[in-house]
Amino acid sequence: MSNIKIITDTTSYITKEFAEKHNLSIVKLNYTFERETYKEGFPGEFDEFFHKLASTKLFPTTSQPSTGEFMEEFTKALEEGYESIIVILLSSKLSGTYSNAMLAKKMLGDERISIIDSEQVASNLRFLVEDALNMAKIGKTKEEIVDHIESKKKKMSIYLTVDTLEYLKRGGRLSGVQSAIGDVLNIKPIIMLKDGELKLLEKVRGKSKAINSIVERIPESVEKISICHVLNEEEAQKLKEAIECRFSNADISIDELGPVIGCHVGPKAIGICFY
Repeated sequence: MSNIKIITDTTSYITKEFAEKHNLSIVKLNYTFERETYKEGFPGEFDEFFHKLASTKLFPTTSQPSTGEFMEEFTKALEEGYESIIVILLSSKLSGTYSNAMLAKKMLGDERISIIDSEQVASNLRFLVEDALNMAKIGKTKEEIVDHIESKKKKMSIYLTVDTLEYLKRGGRLSGVQSAIGDVLNIKPIIMLKDGELKLLEKVRGKSKAINSIVERIPESVEKISICHVLNEEEAQKLKEAIECRFSNADISIDELGPVIGCHVGPKAIGICFY
């Protein structure tokens, strides 16, 4: 067993089986929907939430794990005999998760804990976590792993497009007027994660054009690609087949987005994470 404990959060959308197999701890973000608060689950558990989201005008609010939850995870890992802990979390510009983890570390006053703001989310966060687990397994030090993650996170990209502008509007990312005009003209935004923040890159007409525009941005030298989607397995599968021909050397997977990230883009959204 590696003596370094790796911890991440649910927005890496890592499967429950993978986490159990690799002794990976996953701290859960929360969402409040129709006055009920839930912990975000794992891939395979999201369909009901998105079906509900599509049939209501209400919008969920999301919240980060508490400082106490992080303190519990850290204490448990150290009590289990791990020599050090590396925590890799979603972008601090998307959530207060990172700052609550930092606060927990400060309260424990323990330098064996390293906390990384990945500036990423979804599959890119998963890729970083997988690297950390692999490096820990072959005996790399905490410092080597942290340096690797800090440098790699800068070389990753995420691009998304949506089926409807409705959820960006509900989440306050778009004004009602903009979304009304956009839906009439079949305008699809291309959203990118840049410096840890979601930004509008461009608007194109039609979803297939938007997807093509995203694919055009993948460099030839790409190593890993993940197609992320919300309730859109069929389109993700087609896209995977299309890009497999083009990037035959890349490792290509399909991942689901969960409530915390998916609520902002809505059902049928699709995107690509890669490095």
